[in-house]
Parts: sequence; structure tokens; C-alpha cells
Amino acid sequence: MIKRTIYLNQIKPFMKIDLLKIIVGIRRSGKSTLMKQIISSLIEDGVNKTQIIYLNFEDYQIKHLKNPDKLFEYIKENLSKDGKTYIFLDEIQEVANFEQVVNSFHATEDVDIYLTGSNSKMLSGEYATLLTGRYKSFNVFPLSFKELVDYYKPRNKEDMFNDYIKYGGFPILINFKTEAEKLSILNDLYNSIVIKDLVQRHNIFGVDILEKYMSYLLNTISSQFSAKNIINYFKNEGRNISRETLYNYISYAKEVLMIYSARRYDLNGKKLLTTNEKYFINDQGLRATKFNNLKDIEKILENIVYFELLRRGYEVSIGMINDKEIDFIATKNDLVEYYQVAYIMETEKTREKEFGSLLLIRDQFPKYVLSMDKFDFSQEGIIHKNIIDFLLE
Repeated sequence: MIKRTIYLNQIKPFMKIDLLKIIVGIRRSGKSTLMKQIISSLIEDGVNKTQIIYLNFEDYQIKHLKNPDKLFEYIKENLSKDGKTYIFLDEIQEVANFEQVVNSFHATEDVDIYLTGSNSKMLSGEYATLLTGRYKSFNVFPLSFKELVDYYKPRNKEDMFNDYIKYGGFPILINFKTEAEKLSILNDLYNSIVIKDLVQRHNIFGVDILEKYMSYLLNTISSQFSAKNIINYFKNEGRNISRETLYNYISYAKEVLMIYSARRYDLNGKKLLTTNEKYFINDQGLRATKFNNLKDIEKILENIVYFELLRRGYEVSIGMINDKEIDFIATKNDLVEYYQVAYIMETEKTREKEFGSLLLIRDQFPKYVLSMDKFDFSQEGIIHKNIIDFLLE
């Protein structure tokens, strides 16, 4: 197992504290492994195995426990008689009304509860209402480039980054070596998300329309979203899709954490804009099932940086100043950082474009240009970094 140190370090301060720990991430991003590493950490700290309950609701053997009443009875019967019970419920969204079961034990027993789920709605609506003020959430993503480098040392970093661009960071891929094997696994994963999580959950008819729409989104990641352009695209293909259906599909894809969006922020007007969001794919390996990532490397690099900033705990938006775009505004508490992402800046014209937008910003927060160049082009207080070096920080 690859040790998910970045997440363990985030979670450890909250272990044994009277808060629900909710770990949310796309399917196969490593949430179950992280749970097992938390359990190992507790055992190392002296917790007895008899104090631990672990249930994975994707395990067919415990399908009966998806009934909330039976789940309640099982946990009640297995509570430790020798101190606090540590309860781990993996893929808890598979259990109807799970929040009532969890909240009951949290309110009445000496327990420390950890949940994982593959659905962003776990923390919305009635769930959030019931658990308000009683939980701490953590977002988990597939493996970062740094995690892969730490695992595969001493492989050549440039070769590894080439593979990372092509196949992404789903942990299961470390078990396979050939391109055919990796693409086969990624195809299965893509289909399980689209078919199981989208089609079956929302009773979608016309799967071919959904498939074509998802392919369109994958092809246009890191680009501004335009409903009009998508509708016209389908018309040119001899298909009709309503604006309502289009936004429903986007909502479903975001719900299962396949797609993330970043809103635009007007740096002059100091306000978030309501149109032309940008969309990003949770892991570029999913895009590899439809397209060649190396041929669209500019889009992929931007996608990689976006999720790296999320991993580091930033909120990320797209900047607009005058008629120029800033790829990312990353904010965390009182810290603000600005990022431009490019592939290669071999010409003066390209460097003027990437640095020029950042030069328009007059505040004193850090500004960065990231690219694959090995020469340092830093200028006028704007820091240039090689993107591989940035990802390994």
C-alpha cells in the first residue's frame, strides 16, 4: 500500500476527538486504503483490535447491513466493553438513512466514527442538517505525482511524469505495467462511474447521449463552459439536448466527484462571476479512455495543477483582470496565490503572454508561472517554476 501521508496528517489531529470524520472521494481513489492506515495508526497507539468495527458496504457478504435497522443492531451488539469503540463505515452512501444510525451512536455511545463516501451529496441537504457542527470532512483524490515518485523511487522523474500525464494516478494502476492493461482498467473504472453511479442512480434513458456529452466534457476540460456551444455541437451531430438535461448531467457528474468546477473571479470588481465556469476532470486517467492526453498536454497540465492546489487545501477560482485571464487564484485563509500554467515558453511572445496577465495584478501576494521549461524565466517579482519541481514540493 502507498501510505497516504498527506491525508493522514490532515486527519490525525482529529482522531479520538468527538467529531465524525467524513472522507469523501471518487471511486477507487484510495479511501478504503486510507481507512485501513488510520486503523493501523490507532493500533500502533495502543487501541485493541476488539475496539474496532470496520464495514465496507461494497462487500456483497454484508449486503444485509445496508438495511439501517440491521446495521444499527450489528454495531450495537459489537460495541467494545473495554473502552471507546472505533467505527469505520466504508462507502456509507450505500446504506439508506445512514445518517440516522450514525447520529444515534455518536450521540449516545462512547464512539469515534469514520465514514467514507463517493458522493458529494453526503454533506448536503438533510445529511448536513442532521450532522451540523458534529463532523469534519476530508477530500481524498487519486494519487498525486509526488506520492507516485515516493513510491517508485528511483525511477526517472521525467519518464514518470510522462506516464502520469497519460494514465493519471488511480492507485490500482500500480499493479499493471502495459499500456493495454492500464487503459483496460481505466475503461472499467470510467464505465462503473458513468453506468453505475450516473445511469442507474438517476434512471437515465438515452445512455448514448450521456456518453457523448461526457466525451465532450472530457475533451474540453480546462476550457470555459458554454451551454450554447454544447447544444450547437449536438445539433451538428444530428442530436438534440435541452439546456435542462445538459445541466442535470453536469450536476450528476459533479455529484459522483467525476467533474469539478471553478468559478471566475473579477479581480477589478472583486466579485465572483456567475457564467463561464471551467470544468476539470478528477483524474486525467479517466480522460485517457477517450483521448490522447499527450496531444492535449496544455489542458492536462492545467488540470493537474488545479487538483494539486485542491490537495494542498486551497480554494481555487479562475481570475479575470481587464480582458486577461489568470489560470488560477488559490486562496487559503488569508493567503492568496496566483498561477499561470504553460507547456513550454520557448519564445519571447509566449513569455510576455504568461507573465503579462500576472503583471496587471497590483497586490503583493505571490505570483507564479509554471511550465515544463528547465530554465528559470522569473521576472519582476513573478516566480517561474518547473512544473515537476512544483508538484514535488
